[in-house]
Amino acid sequence: MAGRIRSLKLLSVAAFALLAACAEEPPYFGPAGPDHPTGYTDQQIDQNHFRVSYQGSSHTPRTTVENFLLLRAAQVALQAGYPYFEFDTRDTKSKTTYFSTFTGWPGWGGYGRYGWVGWGGGWGGPFDADATTVPITRYEAYAEIVLLTEAQGRADAHALDAKSVVEHLGPLATPPKS
Repeated sequence: MAGRIRSLKLLSVAAFALLAACAEEPPYFGPAGPDHPTGYTDQQIDQNHFRVSYQGSSHTPRTTVENFLLLRAAQVALQAGYPYFEFDTRDTKSKTTYFSTFTGWPGWGGYGRYGWVGWGGGWGGPFDADATTVPITRYEAYAEIVLLTEAQGRADAHALDAKSVVEHLGPLATPPKS
């Protein structure tokens, strides 16, 4: 019976991984909020400086999150009336959580869903042979951008043309399905 349960757990993890691999490009979410952290935030710091961020879901790859940050930075520049922008600072951070099927130690009769195995064993450890643990990672890219006029943008080798960025990355930004 334990072998059959283990086989079913491994099959479900494999099916989840296969579905994730076949999934289409994650959608571009609008403003993030308290009820939905996925999406962008931006804040004006002074006349031509903004702080911009984009947080993806657990299904959004790092590269996509960084592309969506670039897209949002270009949108902010255009909405503010500036044709160019450049990054003052930029970084991407990740947050990984773990989902575990650990159900307790054999013979402990429903100890609980989660527990810590001592002696450095970690979650599940050597006492729960049927346990599987899956990492779930979310990425957030953030930056401070400087908005540039036409003359400033043409004179700066690091400046990005906001319209060009929107033309190139905009097609990747499909809206979320309702």
